Amino acid sequence: MKQLLLDIQPPAPPSLHNFVAGNNQEAISNVYAAIQGTAPSRFVYIWGEPGSGKSHLLAAAQALGAHIADDVHLLSETAQIALFNRYNQLKEQGETLITAGLYAPTQMGLRDDLATRLAWGLVYQLHPLTDEEKAQALKSHAQERGMRLPDEVVDYCLRYLRRDLPTLMTVLDALDEWSLTEKKPVTIPMLKKLLQLDLGI
Repeated sequence: MKQLLLDIQPPAPPSLHNFVAGNNQEAISNVYAAIQGTAPSRFVYIWGEPGSGKSHLLAAAQALGAHIADDVHLLSETAQIALFNRYNQLKEQGETLITAGLYAPTQMGLRDDLATRLAWGLVYQLHPLTDEEKAQALKSHAQERGMRLPDEVVDYCLRYLRRDLPTLMTVLDALDEWSLTEKKPVTIPMLKKLLQLDLGI
């Protein structure tokens, strides 16, 4: 059974298409517009708590040709200077830079010159998905896989598992694979057995 979990196909690469927007539609639209050169600025800074989708959004932007910098709140002094210089260089070249951190630009103790640069562009806070939006995302993902996902299983996942979407999707994929292998429908008892394995969840 542990081998089954290792055999699970890797998730689809992050894209703007498979980002569950929730209340973040304006941020998603303007990241895309910045890459296309149709937004008020080619520089976008996004912030929000862990699990809100920052890294997904940056990976999607990078796949579309944007330059990115994640976790700017963790940058050393040297790295902050490098990002400041990179910002200026990309601005001169007319290219796009999407950056992300835990907090608003001026609330992370960054160098003043870098914080000012990050705040010059478009700034968006990513809001975490509500439980209803997470449930809808799980049901949509299950539907794409041709998987029958009972509401009570979704409720159990949201109540007892780590609540970030990547974790929930990973569990869902493992559950689907096991269900197909065992030729049994997805149920809460099946989910409980799955979670007894070392999933790191």
